Amino acid sequence: MNASGAVLPWRGWRLALTLLLAGAVSAAGFPPVFALPLLSLGLLFLYRCAEDAATWRYAALYGFLFGLGFNTAGLYWLTDAILTRVHDFWWAIPIAAPGCALILAPFVALPAAACRLAPAGWRRVLLFAGLWTLADMGRVFLFTGFPWNPPGSVLEWPGRIGDWLIQPAAWIGVDGLTLAIMLACLLVWQGRRWALAVCLCAGLWLGLGAWRHASVRPLPVRNPVVALTQGNVSEGDILTQADAVSAFRRYLRLTATGVAQARALPDAAGRSVVYVWPESGFPGFLNADELARRMIARAGDGAVGVVGSDRDDGQGHYFNSAFALSPDGTILDAYDKSTLVPFGEYAPRFVPVKLVPGVLTPGPGLKTWNFPGFEGLGPMVCYEVIFSGHVVGQTRPNWLLNITNDAWFGDSAGPRQHLATARMRAVEEGLPVVQDANTGITAIYDATGMLTARLPWGREGVLTAVVPSPLPPTFFSRHGRATPFLLGLFCIVLAWPSLIRRRL
Repeated sequence: MNASGAVLPWRGWRLALTLLLAGAVSAAGFPPVFALPLLSLGLLFLYRCAEDAATWRYAALYGFLFGLGFNTAGLYWLTDAILTRVHDFWWAIPIAAPGCALILAPFVALPAAACRLAPAGWRRVLLFAGLWTLADMGRVFLFTGFPWNPPGSVLEWPGRIGDWLIQPAAWIGVDGLTLAIMLACLLVWQGRRWALAVCLCAGLWLGLGAWRHASVRPLPVRNPVVALTQGNVSEGDILTQADAVSAFRRYLRLTATGVAQARALPDAAGRSVVYVWPESGFPGFLNADELARRMIARAGDGAVGVVGSDRDDGQGHYFNSAFALSPDGTILDAYDKSTLVPFGEYAPRFVPVKLVPGVLTPGPGLKTWNFPGFEGLGPMVCYEVIFSGHVVGQTRPNWLLNITNDAWFGDSAGPRQHLATARMRAVEEGLPVVQDANTGITAIYDATGMLTARLPWGREGVLTAVVPSPLPPTFFSRHGRATPFLLGLFCIVLAWPSLIRRRL
């Protein structure tokens, strides 16, 4: 029996299918759909199923099935990556997204099974939400980590309302937003008083976000002007090196155009200009090609640059890197991607196949470039921007740059979800975030997460703009994920007096 005394009308395979479907529909809450009511209804269905389960094992199974549907739908775009090499990996098309979901589903099974330790009502909701949050945070320990699509990202609505909704991340991070979403989505169904309380808290949350967004003042830092190049080179051409010369010339042309446009901006006076090529922008090993570096420098016309390219250290190690180039094309430094994509850039030892060519080596870690012209830049490559609390090195930068190649995922939810993580990092760290993507979406967010410039997906072009100034360090930037962890633990402790009297 569930809390309302009603028995669920489904059993057996019908219930299993309904749970899978409910999980899949709930994923519509993620960017770019933002269907928060569907997420709330889906979570309610899982919660009622867990309450109605005959044993904790059945409750865990229900959570697993819901998580399987939830993550398969949320990661459906992984199939697009397989299609780029369909002749080699056609067999993986039906299992790419479900395979990842199969690994992630146990993180949903845990709160579904263990919430039954608390009595029905608000204590059980607290336990469910706290356990879900801690389990979700634990995904960073899975292989190299896979914290994609935290439920807190459902608040990243486009426009000003979304800007206000995500401001509390400056204190509690996206994991704290996940806890708030879990509580709100379930407490709203606990009766009229709780529904009214949720509505009042939502209003206060929005007001707090609006107040912070309007009241914060940037530091007196003059960040550079950027010329972000978006070549829109297909992933097939990148993988096969087909027409590499044409792609290289395209980026040279975009660089020359972008630098000229950047210098002509009204606010460019007295600021340095930084041109940027995305991940895989250079079709080769830039550190081994002096002629190419001179050609890039000539196109940059005295500006400094960041160029995405593979790097060969000459000792059999290959890196996915971002190169800092001086005005004459000299390599000032190379940042090697330190967090690699599981099943993509490396395969765990127990997996016999790899879905991309080559073997990549992780770099030593995050860093900050303080070379003349870069004005304290924190470089990242693609996947690394999804890690809350782990995007800043030992020295706090003035701005963050993420270069990426989302051509793998086509015109799907993947690039939109990836961009949403960059927006959230801006709020958490109080730093402007610039994302340069080969096929898009290329964008600039200020230190409150407000969009200031954007180049749509699938378009060749250049985005030029002044990088906004940073804010003072946020509470989250100083304390990191310890805050949402303690909040989730606090919810569990509030339910604790009942736990010692309960049995599964």
